[in-house]
Amino acid sequence: MFPGRAPAARSAAGRTRVCPRCKSTILESANICPACNSYLRFERGGEQVTPVAELSPLRVSGTIRHPAEGEPLEYSMVLTIHNERGEEIARQVVGVGGLNPLEERSFSLTVNIFRPGPRSG
Repeated sequence: MFPGRAPAARSAAGRTRVCPRCKSTILESANICPACNSYLRFERGGEQVTPVAELSPLRVSGTIRHPAEGEPLEYSMVLTIHNERGEEIARQVVGVGGLNPLEERSFSLTVNIFRPGPRSG
């Protein structure tokens, strides 16, 4: 801490909770679980507000295909998140599977940025 400076207040942005339905870790501000699409919170007046991404700075799509010949292959999709210092802060195996000759799998990754709304309740 620097002399004469007050510590910065911690923002509620980025706080997490567990979806009661699918048990995924999600943003505390989420009204709808991005993993299972279940409604988690209903707004007063019966109007459900669905957050809209302000920005999608990263979108990656790709396809892997097994060649026509050869033994079956296996794949694993691993997602890793690093902070500004390059330190790993999250790592998760998203999916695994096998590919037989001529089979293919497509993968998509999107990172959306939201502005947390006012907390209700």
